[in-house]
Amino acid sequence: MVVGICVGETNLNEVTFISNEMPQVGQYVTIEYDGKKVLGMVENLVRGNDALNVDINDFKAIQKISKIGVDDNYIRGKVKILGDVNDDLRIPRTPVLPGTEINLADADMLNEIFKVKNPIKLGTLVNQNDVEVNVDANPILSRHLAILAMTGAGKSNTVSVLIDQLLSYNVPVFVFDMHGEYKGAEFPNGSVNVIKPKINPTYMSFLEIKNLVNIPANAYLQERYFRKAFKEAKKQIEDGTAFEKNFLQLMYDILEIDSLEEGSDKRIVDVMNKIDDSMDKYSNLFDQNTGNILSSIKKAHVNVLDLSQVDEYVASVLVSHILRNSLNRSKKAAHSGNREELLENSVFYILEEAHILAPNKRDSDSKRWIQRVAREGRKFGLGLCLVSQSPKTVDHDALSQMNNMIILRLVEPEDQRHVQSASESLSQDLINQLPSLNVGEAIVLGLMSKVPTLVKIDKFQGRTHGDDMDIVSFFKDSVKKEAKEIERQEDELMDMGYDY
Repeated sequence: MVVGICVGETNLNEVTFISNEMPQVGQYVTIEYDGKKVLGMVENLVRGNDALNVDINDFKAIQKISKIGVDDNYIRGKVKILGDVNDDLRIPRTPVLPGTEINLADADMLNEIFKVKNPIKLGTLVNQNDVEVNVDANPILSRHLAILAMTGAGKSNTVSVLIDQLLSYNVPVFVFDMHGEYKGAEFPNGSVNVIKPKINPTYMSFLEIKNLVNIPANAYLQERYFRKAFKEAKKQIEDGTAFEKNFLQLMYDILEIDSLEEGSDKRIVDVMNKIDDSMDKYSNLFDQNTGNILSSIKKAHVNVLDLSQVDEYVASVLVSHILRNSLNRSKKAAHSGNREELLENSVFYILEEAHILAPNKRDSDSKRWIQRVAREGRKFGLGLCLVSQSPKTVDHDALSQMNNMIILRLVEPEDQRHVQSASESLSQDLINQLPSLNVGEAIVLGLMSKVPTLVKIDKFQGRTHGDDMDIVSFFKDSVKKEAKEIERQEDELMDMGYDY
């Protein structure tokens, strides 16, 4: 089917065309020239009429022309060149000849393009529902992924579809679940392993605890007293003489004994005060009886760290602790030359509410370790997926390391600009499509896909708690229940001989 004809000057990246029939933005087309069959995507369309151009300012004249009817409507569009179908989608080195016909790409050819070695089925093409969209799992796991959308655009459904597909490969998925969406979820391809948000201080480094208590880097005497208490507290825990005390409380008690000695340094009390402040923030974080969180990760499971009942400070500590230990463990395996152990330690981390855990305009421990894993993780088998409904507030450095993106509807211009600046392959024409996407539709691009794609994401077949609450139905039903209960009580009273 002929979509249009190339007109004007062409280049290696795009061509302009005129059409008699209206194609659709996002449709794939083919252009044959110089012995090549080149794949392209319709990225821009305008419709106009020379008789009703913007130079006519007389309303009545335009009204008369419109009533008479005009036949010189035109359709002009732009096609982005994606590559030569017969040359592994490499960009051709010669531009299209003006006057060349543009044809709609057939389903068989597109199905061949979306065949990948380790397929993850996301859905179907928005404009051709007979073409499945499969992306490659390996580039997602090794080169990271961002799933971005405004609230209500289908982000949770997309994450769930992705998780379920990864479970079919027995990949250990670890979700930092900020709102408890996944702790009670059901996945057709795997089970959920809920992990409590607790840290055994035995597995924490001195630097982690020091940052937690906010001992400044230049406070050398405070650090010396703090280090002494830290070592003594760890020793008591390992010896079994800590008597189930909170780790910070244990350090506080050790320092308190030192502070009562005659002539003791007042800086000890300064450290005690900082520990006391930290106990208010992190009172429920430590558990000497829990194991290393990393040892709780199960293959072929969604490993869910339930952060719904903790505040932002505790969430940041947990994220930084897990990512730091995971990266260090994998680095140790890599340096020992044990490739099997390195692969055994591979994990795909999904960070919900990435704008909270990796904020763009302020520092946090979790942000620093997210950045580290984003930069270094691919060499050590660690993958990241940043999920956010507020892309503009996600750290730009971390976002720019996401070599794959699934972008659902985004209306906010600042969100769009922030995402575009972090992605080399997101053109302005694709950005312009984001506000017009329907719920569940997404632009998919990056190393996981051979070509940028407009996808209708599949409906997740399992169960999560990410859907919007039906508040109206709840209150309607509650009123009915109250009325029935009143009626039941009245019937009971009448049976007992009371008359109304």
